Amino acid sequence: MGKRILIFDDDIDILSICSYILEEQGWEVHTSTNCNNIVDKVSGVGPDVILMDNWIPDSGGIVATQTIKKQPDLKNIPVIYFSANNDIQTLATQAGADTFLSKPFDIDELENVINRVRLTGS
Repeated sequence: MGKRILIFDDDIDILSICSYILEEQGWEVHTSTNCNNIVDKVSGVGPDVILMDNWIPDSGGIVATQTIKKQPDLKNIPVIYFSANNDIQTLATQAGADTFLSKPFDIDELENVINRVRLTGS
């Protein structure tokens, strides 16, 4: 099973923290601070899991996730929606994400949700 993850977040600190944690767990981590050309980015990396921030420039996480899920060759990649919004669950559902992770999160929570979607697909 692959361990390649693509993280979309415009917060460089979040990208750094997540990259460090996940690389320690053996993941190949790819990051992007925007979701421009989302289909090309996801296709180019071929991730096993995607972490998607809600407030990602330019179109936002909901549109970006919906765009991924509309692509026949990308729609089965699990997307974890993550945000500090109070209504994260509603936003994740609206986006069509497989699950969600509230910010701030702890390291164990991050690892658990990623491993769960990678192993079960949801």
